[in-house]
Amino acid sequence: MSTFRPKYISFDCYGTLIRFRMGDMAREMFPDRISPENMEQFVKDFSAYRLDEVLGAWKPYAEVIRNSVKRVCKRWKIEYRDADAQRIYAAVPTWGPHADVPEPLARIAKHIPLVILSNASNDQIHDNVAKLGAPFHAVYTAQQAQAYKPRLQAFEYMLDQLGCGPEDMLHVSSSLRYDLMSANDIGIRNKVFVARGHEPSTPYYQYQEIKDIGGLPAIVGL
Repeated sequence: MSTFRPKYISFDCYGTLIRFRMGDMAREMFPDRISPENMEQFVKDFSAYRLDEVLGAWKPYAEVIRNSVKRVCKRWKIEYRDADAQRIYAAVPTWGPHADVPEPLARIAKHIPLVILSNASNDQIHDNVAKLGAPFHAVYTAQQAQAYKPRLQAFEYMLDQLGCGPEDMLHVSSSLRYDLMSANDIGIRNKVFVARGHEPSTPYYQYQEIKDIGGLPAIVGL
């Protein structure tokens, strides 16, 4: 795989390319209700509920966030405020890329079409993509696919829209649970795990690991 030249490179957006700040926002917004010694567990629980919320039928991302905040507040027996969920949802389009992203991404885009497959709503994602500093051939959202990752329907939608097979793709993500496990299940053999510390490495899924996007050009021979 070290010199594999795919027809398309697909990316997870939030966390992989864009600095995902859900945990940061929880730390900023809940110190009046969660003690410092409990905050990291609260952040982990919030993350777990967000994953659980996207496993069923599609619903608007604003509802995913609202339900996740409600459920984590219920679990911790603290007050839920609808304004908290609204603030988090509104903040997502303002987030920018990790520092290592724009330059190598722009370099690769000159040679290979770039694609985003994101658990985003249509009204959020394009503000984030504009901050990445590289042209994208296509940007696909969960709203368009009517399914969130890790559901295979999201990946099927992307492949159908591109008119290609899984053997033509290289998929890049910093998440095993949302992306690389499902990419593996759908038959995408060529995968890259960006080890940003969100999840531990799980070599069973047969990907190449890099520490940031700066390592990606070499994988495709650039």
